[in-house]
Amino acid sequence: MVVLYNPPSSAGRKPVLPMSLLALGAILEGKEHYAIVDGNLEPDAESAIGALIGDRGADILAVTVMPGPQLADATALMPKLKQRHPRLTVVWGGYFPTQHWDVCLREPAIDFVVRGHGERTFQALIDHLGAGTDPRQLPGLAYRDETGQPRSNELAPIPHPEELPDFPYHRVAMDRYPRPTFMGRRTIAHHSSYGCPFKCNFCAVVNMVGGRWLAQSAERTARVTERLVRDWAIDAVEFYDNNFFVHELRTADFAARIRHLRIGWWGESRIDTMLRYSERTWRLMRDSGLRMVFLGAESGSDETLQRMNKGGTASVAKTLEIAAKMGEYGIVPEMSFVMGNPPEPEADAETTMRFIRQVKAVNPATEVILYLYTPVPLSGELYEQAKQEGFAFPETLAGWVSDDWQEFAQRRSAVMPWLKDPLRRRIREFEWVLNARYPTSTDLGISRSRRRVLQTASAWRYRLGVYAYPVELRALQRLLPYRRPETSGF
Repeated sequence: MVVLYNPPSSAGRKPVLPMSLLALGAILEGKEHYAIVDGNLEPDAESAIGALIGDRGADILAVTVMPGPQLADATALMPKLKQRHPRLTVVWGGYFPTQHWDVCLREPAIDFVVRGHGERTFQALIDHLGAGTDPRQLPGLAYRDETGQPRSNELAPIPHPEELPDFPYHRVAMDRYPRPTFMGRRTIAHHSSYGCPFKCNFCAVVNMVGGRWLAQSAERTARVTERLVRDWAIDAVEFYDNNFFVHELRTADFAARIRHLRIGWWGESRIDTMLRYSERTWRLMRDSGLRMVFLGAESGSDETLQRMNKGGTASVAKTLEIAAKMGEYGIVPEMSFVMGNPPEPEADAETTMRFIRQVKAVNPATEVILYLYTPVPLSGELYEQAKQEGFAFPETLAGWVSDDWQEFAQRRSAVMPWLKDPLRRRIREFEWVLNARYPTSTDLGISRSRRRVLQTASAWRYRLGVYAYPVELRALQRLLPYRRPETSGF
């Protein structure tokens, strides 16, 4: 029997549907006995997993691991389980193990790492283990060799989502996942495509897909959406695709197919991609309930965008253009900006802060999410500059779960050698003023009166560009807590 484990990642809000485990379960359905354990729902995941091992003979534990809280939980739990159940085979997969497979395999409690989109690799690994044959030649598998050293094979081809089975929703407690968001009272997540055709050198997706993008058809994505609405009364869907809007015809077809559902929906896109859409497609998206699109604006400098290898036709002019365009159609742009990029982090941050003010002037409804530049382990100008500044990733899981590196996972870390005070303080102070002047629309807990208080208190600072020592705003935000979308979601 196989146990698929989703370590806890939510704090103070309803959890997100564990789609990575549902994707694995879809491959195993009808072939293997398996159970899904969601640490966000289980009060004692260790006991739940132990019971499956003891009572039902589970001998393989597959763990999906993202950086941050999931990594901390999984790092603490695996040695305990392995000590109590030494014959248990532990397999890690997901974003963190794909990038840092060698670090994972230095932990004796982890036997294998499945890298990238590993549905097929995982099934093949189970087949080898069941037959008692050597799995170490499998594409996408990382393992320890005869000397105990970590080794990794090349990634397996990305499975086409259209060829994979639908999620086995009956394997999880679906009624526990819908949650209220700004889009609707019962919002749930779905994943309809893999990858992204671009190779931005600050993005971890590049290492997993190498510039490929594969998607479910518009018809199938609409059919799944309609099932979620029909069977679980869903009224909003978040598409967690790395890039939902790559193909305009697919987007338009999907939007036309779901208009009658009258739901809200959200997805991620590139700015220059959506600017090429026709007015007909924009009308279809609006009429289908598209409420917000996450866009990687990243910088207020064309030079920095070029160093990021944004590709396509990315530019600051297009960022302003999309802000205006989305304002016309009543769709909220949610823009991320990466602050403090080397080689001149101070100048980079100041340029981007000034540019954010331009964006807000064009479309005040724009949601702004600020990140600090954090390298990913792949070649590129920014990463090479980071290494020259003395940056290095931890070589052990214990290092990764330290407080500083937990912050790193949320791209707000203090461990980058080029980001020191007063620059870090300057960015934080700008963020306090910006967040008070424009409180996020995604936080349902902020009443109109609270918004007015924050906006009034911050108005003079924002107008004059005075960000230093905003002690009154810090006090207000403690009394009227601001909920950051970048760390807590919608």
